Amino acid sequence: MKKSQAEIIREYGPFPGINDVHGVTFDGRHVWFASGDKLNALDPASGETVRSIDVAAHAGTAFDGEHLFQIAEDRIHKIDPKTGTILATIPAPGNGGDSGLAWAEGTLWVGEYRGRKIHQIDPDTGRILRTIESNRVVTGVTWVDGELWHGVWEGDEGEVRRIDPQTGEPLEMLEMPPGLGVSGLESDGADQFFCGGGSSGNVRVVRRPR
Repeated sequence: MKKSQAEIIREYGPFPGINDVHGVTFDGRHVWFASGDKLNALDPASGETVRSIDVAAHAGTAFDGEHLFQIAEDRIHKIDPKTGTILATIPAPGNGGDSGLAWAEGTLWVGEYRGRKIHQIDPDTGRILRTIESNRVVTGVTWVDGELWHGVWEGDEGEVRRIDPQTGEPLEMLEMPPGLGVSGLESDGADQFFCGGGSSGNVRVVRRPR
């Protein structure tokens, strides 16, 4: 497995009134992050939060090009980002032990933290389509250019790691500085990862290796 130090190129926050950053996603313009009782839209150019949606937001966040998806305890809500309305709800596969969330290939990908798994699920029903085993706890999940990456946060160790989407074998690891964990994870579709900083209340940008 290829190992290197994570290169943190920017840090956003802390944000007023926000103690924790959970799930993170990117809609092409704003970085959305979950903070327990709301979803917040961050302008990555200015570093300012520009709006928020009052909705339970306990773990992973995803964007399908039109809607936001948000883990709330043992459920996943589909949300209209314009109005904040919850349009649909499906069960989360980890029954409350769910962590990261990503959208790819027309489906949702859900991290199960202590189970060390990533589930691909039907976004309409929540049915599990397949499960990938990891050898570390799974926090955030993201796909970029056919690569599956997930966050790790164990004790004071944080990582962003790429795994084989068929076997779960670790292929590449970016090691965060000591004490910096990764809660949510999302790619910008190019050379950056947005990483939730958990109880630091920050969002960090890590360079994606080429």
